[in-house]
Amino acid sequence: MSQCITWLAATLLAIAATAAAAPADPYADARQQFLAAWTGVDNPPPEPAAADSEALRSYPLYSYLQAGRLEHQLKALPAASTTAWPAAKTDASTAASAAASPASTPDSVAPAPLPLDSAIESFLAPLGDQPVTRALRHAWLASLANRRVWVKYLDAYMPGRDGGDDALRCQSFAARIATGRTEGLSADIISTWLTPKGLPDTCDAAFDWLRARDALGNDLIERRARLALANGESGLARFLARSLPAETAAPLLQWADLIEQPGKAVEALIATPSRAVETDALLDGWARFARADTEAAAARLPALIEARKLDQRGASPFVLAVALAQSWSRTPGAVENFARVDPDDFDERAYEWRARAALWAGDWASVRKAIEAMPEALRKQNRWRYWAARSAEQLGDEATAQLGYAAVVPTDNWYAVLAAARLRQSFAPHPQPLSLDEIGIISLGTEPGFVRAHELLLCQLNNEASTEWRTALDAQPPERQVLAVGLAARWGWHHQAIAAAARQGLFNDYNLLYPRPFDAEVHAAAARTGLGEDLIYAIIRQESLYRADAGSRADALGLMQLLPGTARRTARRWDLPVPSRASLLIPAVNVPLGAATLKDLLDRAAGQTPLAVGGYNAGPGAVRRWLPPAPMETDRWVENIPFNETRAYVQRVAWHSLVFAWLGDRKPRDVSSWLGTIESPTAD
Repeated sequence: MSQCITWLAATLLAIAATAAAAPADPYADARQQFLAAWTGVDNPPPEPAAADSEALRSYPLYSYLQAGRLEHQLKALPAASTTAWPAAKTDASTAASAAASPASTPDSVAPAPLPLDSAIESFLAPLGDQPVTRALRHAWLASLANRRVWVKYLDAYMPGRDGGDDALRCQSFAARIATGRTEGLSADIISTWLTPKGLPDTCDAAFDWLRARDALGNDLIERRARLALANGESGLARFLARSLPAETAAPLLQWADLIEQPGKAVEALIATPSRAVETDALLDGWARFARADTEAAAARLPALIEARKLDQRGASPFVLAVALAQSWSRTPGAVENFARVDPDDFDERAYEWRARAALWAGDWASVRKAIEAMPEALRKQNRWRYWAARSAEQLGDEATAQLGYAAVVPTDNWYAVLAAARLRQSFAPHPQPLSLDEIGIISLGTEPGFVRAHELLLCQLNNEASTEWRTALDAQPPERQVLAVGLAARWGWHHQAIAAAARQGLFNDYNLLYPRPFDAEVHAAAARTGLGEDLIYAIIRQESLYRADAGSRADALGLMQLLPGTARRTARRWDLPVPSRASLLIPAVNVPLGAATLKDLLDRAAGQTPLAVGGYNAGPGAVRRWLPPAPMETDRWVENIPFNETRAYVQRVAWHSLVFAWLGDRKPRDVSSWLGTIESPTAD
């Protein structure tokens, strides 16, 4: 043992000595050369490779520069004809004879490759599926297809790597048609055809090839239309139905009506009981009607049951659709309607909303009954263990309630804090520091994929860095994935550290996973708005995971995910500089505006933090619709937020705030305020 200790100490000293002797940043000069060359890649003509220094050629990201130059050369090629593949569409007889004669000459149906194709092929071959190859591969395959270089396309195309892209997959079909490689092609095209979504125009030639062989008949058209309808894609279903016989198209068009105008279509079916309708279509339309106009659907439910002659079992799914809509809109009748639903029609969503409807109604006996009916795995979630204890307490079973709360407290989440408050206990998180071996972290950081990820991060190529990181992480065994948490945290790449920990179910190393990298910005925003720094940090962590460059599909930007319009209005109200889109990615701009936006919401909510936080996520208009008719306990109100995302958001922001506060002094917190009430503010 003493020899092992001596060896370990010597190894650590050697590593420390090496680190001290090595340059602080061995890639500093090469990185600057790379950045200079990278900015010129798309400015023709790109710098010739012959001018690259030896340091640049040895730089870990040199392959990115090579790929960028090759992609630039592809873009510079003259555009080919935009006509959809004449070889694939007009040469069906040639393709058929080619399939029967393997010795046919494919070059006769496609142009020859260019020297650039050979250069790209030589570049890609040794790199396998490294992230640097992906954009270039996609662009090259698209170029080969556009130029109809079909043999080279098929040599390069890999179904496992490229088949996830519909356009590339359909171009591979065109290549097989043009070169006569049609064995098994019909089945492959049909597999692509049977999708509920729209497909790119590049697929049309393959579908035409099927039609020419009478292999794309009405049965396949109907099957795809039904897939589209089940996915709510009524427009695609209508388009497909146009080519079907009237009797086949009729039920499809009827289902499309039920999707597009559910109230009108349902009323027509109630008024004409003899008119046939498929049960799945009617239920889909009915559920849409119930969501759009819950009170009208509840009122018309008896008429629907009567008109369609539904027995108790047949009526159950339609009753469930109304009960769910009533629970989401918090209208009366949900508890009673859930009680009418056949047990076989309950899924996880129905079980949960049955319990929530009872909570909103304050019907604790029904809450207990709803939880007891849940499958065991669902019933044992912290959420429902807490509510089982709450119902026991409300029904006078104090001993069961105390045991239930005590079981939830150690689980470290929204419900754990509520349980502690119910027990009249202070609460402190239960940290579980990760065991991170220093030598292992250093070793992991020297692996090529992680080196590239780090360099891309330093070059502010954040999307490419994230792709390299995920690829390198996926290749690691679980024990080394834990080390990656420490490696990302060491680089200040906090969102990757948190994501790497989360994928392994590791949440409780609070020192590592709750950093405070924007203290200056948060402190200034807190001073200006009067908000607590812990709350501002909680929003930052939940909104962006500390990514200053974060952007959402809804166009929210930066650390606190601000919509540009909201940010501009807030800036004017608070006498702050009106931001541009680009400046919202600067923490010193984003954080004060985000905090001011939250403070405005808090003032409108009369200081009720759950309302303000919910409004920050879903908008104040949504929160207004969710207000209770009379004061309601906070836990009951939050549990009945109808948007799953917003409910989780409010709960997590509250939990994050507590953790940040606890990290400040490591003292148990008085959490009695978590048992407050929510009520409608006196002023909007």
